[in-house]
Amino acid sequence: MREEAEDHQLHGSDGGGDGPGDGGALDGAGGPADDGLRGRLVRVGVELVDAEGARALTLREIARRAGVSHGAPRRHFPTHLDLLSAIARRGFAELGARAAAEDRETAAPRERIALLARAYLDFAATRTGMYELMFRHDLLESGRLGLRETSLPLFAHLTGLVARVRPGADPVVITGTLWANLHGIAQLRHWGSLRLATGGDDPAPFLTAALDAHLGPAEPTR
Repeated sequence: MREEAEDHQLHGSDGGGDGPGDGGALDGAGGPADDGLRGRLVRVGVELVDAEGARALTLREIARRAGVSHGAPRRHFPTHLDLLSAIARRGFAELGARAAAEDRETAAPRERIALLARAYLDFAATRTGMYELMFRHDLLESGRLGLRETSLPLFAHLTGLVARVRPGADPVVITGTLWANLHGIAQLRHWGSLRLATGGDDPAPFLTAALDAHLGPAEPTR
């Protein structure tokens, strides 16, 4: 009975869309589906991943913290991957917003790449649980809620800037290797391996070295 009451409350608040075929219900980062139980489950998941990491995101624990029966989430997220993907979409939305806030269109392309890279590393350091969730291969490969498409705009933007810095090179390959380098810095820093191997975990010198390796040395400032 409790689960039926929860479903009735959701249908009354967002027009009855509760399945993966409903365009509004697919929106894990705002919009009509952000009301009622569905939105509450996503918000609770975001809070949980920030507090305890990606491994804590079980359906049962999210339901418990949302104050609903453990079966209720499956009415709106048919699989665990659906719910995790909706939570991860919030992370990609925030990463995109941080990158947009740091980007300066009047700056030179190489400087803009550096700004975006710093924003990426800062996000990885301050939202470690969410960062881990966002790049789980099973989520990205599943294509749930269009998660792959959500993750691509920032990469495409970075690729465009790389093309301006390295004309004649394959910008997709250069951007991919730079991103892999950034991801490695972020992960090794989080695990503590960077400090063990190098004696420090300030990302600044590692970022400079990565940019120089993939884009060439920066022009000296006058």
